[in-house]
Parts: sequence; C-alpha cells; structure tokens
Amino acid sequence: MLAQALAALPAAWRPDPGLAIIPTSPRCWCAATPPEPPTPSPTPAGPPGGVLLRLPVDWRVQDAVDTLNLAEGWYPAIGTAGGLRDGAWIAEATTLVNLSSWPPGTRLILRKERPHPGAQLRFTDADGMRITAFITDTPPGVVSGQVAGLELRHRQHARVEDRIRELKATGLRNLPCHSFWANAAWLEIALTAADLVTWCRLIGFRTHPGLARTEIATFRYRVLHVAARITRSARQTCLRLDATWRWAAQIATAWQHIRTAFD
Repeated sequence: MLAQALAALPAAWRPDPGLAIIPTSPRCWCAATPPEPPTPSPTPAGPPGGVLLRLPVDWRVQDAVDTLNLAEGWYPAIGTAGGLRDGAWIAEATTLVNLSSWPPGTRLILRKERPHPGAQLRFTDADGMRITAFITDTPPGVVSGQVAGLELRHRQHARVEDRIRELKATGLRNLPCHSFWANAAWLEIALTAADLVTWCRLIGFRTHPGLARTEIATFRYRVLHVAARITRSARQTCLRLDATWRWAAQIATAWQHIRTAFD
C-alpha cells in the first residue's frame, strides 16, 4: 500500500534514487504493533525522512509513562513557531519498552498534554493528561529540536486526519449503495467535490481566512447553500445574491477571484 501511495505522487516527488527530491515521511496509525515498519528508499537529497507510526497506548506505554512521571523525565513540547507549547510535554521511551521485534534504530516517543476544555478523558489518560505514542526510525540529529522536533513533525502531519474528518462530513461517513461499483462511483464523486471545495477556498477566499479555514459544515452554510443566480446582461456576467446576507461581500469577492484566476 505504501508503494502504491508513493507511485501516485507526481514523478518529481517520488522517493526515486535517480531523482533529487526531498525526503519522504510516511505516517500512519496502527491498531496493533506490526512486525516491521515500512522503510522509504534513501535519496540523493539526504537521509530518508523516516517512518511515523502512531501506536495505541497499551499497558507497556502506561508503565513507561508512570516511570517517566516518577523520574520527572518529561521535556516541554515546542510549537510550530519554535516556542514552547503550553501544557504539553514529550519524552523518549525507547529504553523503557521492549522493542526487540522492531528493526534496529526504532525509537518510541511519548507525548502528554492537557485535554482541551470540554474533552472527555480516556481510560489511557494518566493524571488528567492525554497520552499519545508513536514509533519512528529517524536517528538523532536528523530533525532539529531533538525529541521535541520529532514530536512536532509528527503533530504537523495530523492535518491528514483533518482532511479525513472533512471527507466524512461530505458523504464518506457511510457508503450508501449495495453495489461495490456504485460505492466506488460515490467515492470518486465525493473526492471530486472535496477537491473543488478546497480549491474554492484557496483561490476565492485567500483574503478571508475566516472562511478559507472554516469547517466544511460551516462553509456549506455560509457559502454553498446561499441562494444565488448567475446572469448575463450587456455582455457581462453577474452574480446575484441576497445583499443582506452576512457574508455576501466575501462571496462576491471570491467569485471575482475565481473568475480571474484562470484568465
């Protein structure tokens, strides 16, 4: 599956030893510990980006968390801008958990953070802290910031999960048909619609971050479900919509941006 995913990338971005590209970091979530993580091919541009595998918090990880708490072995996490991330700590637990079934160089990184207001605690949370764990084969010194830098790189890849959540909100939570091929067609239509909405945000609402970054349900209510009509008069194409709508001005501006983007 990893090979198929990499083959779907544009040629200039594939981890081919014959091409000078940036390192690739596959990231996935596993419900059970696999016998061996996939390893991307090294490239002339530098060492491989490393594999990121999110692991479930089982009793072994919980024991490691207890040991780190007693030894005060946690270090502050860092944010995207490089500053300290409030209420979050990270630690390396490679020597606290048996990783003999994994290839040499495998590292286990743990993170604990205060849950956001209103979030329910899980059975795997410790002392009111949300615990997450992930495996990587990235050696020390490759990513700046040491262990905190590895955790930041892993957290930045979580935007993929945001896209999956949006796809579920646009028709992929359940496949509605009994036929496999009908569901395949539904999947392609939903993915196409999601791509169109994404490009609409990027091109049309680049000057309005509040609409460009909103969740799909909110974007659907504010923009997509507004009654409007496209008319032509005096050789001009016009967008007619309710002027009293709160976001009418932003929609009109986005309409002009999209029209002129491909001229």
